[in-house]
Amino acid sequence: MMVVGIVAVCVVLAVLAFLVPRFSRHPERGTQRSLGVGARAGNKAPGVLGRFFSKPFRTSSRAVSRSGSAGRRTRGRMPL
Repeated sequence: MMVVGIVAVCVVLAVLAFLVPRFSRHPERGTQRSLGVGARAGNKAPGVLGRFFSKPFRTSSRAVSRSGSAGRRTRGRMPL
């Protein structure tokens, strides 16, 4: 279920970054912040479990960042 939510957030951010690049940064940062809280909470588990629990949040954060930057980059390449 979390995967579907992250994919939906990435799609929405990519479309938002394409349509209004300047205003897409605030939702992207908010999503990054909430995923960072989850990663920090998961990281408090001892040893290998901490890395295991925080990894989904780190990869999701990276995916959100890439989708936002891809939308802005695509918008920048448009001829208009």
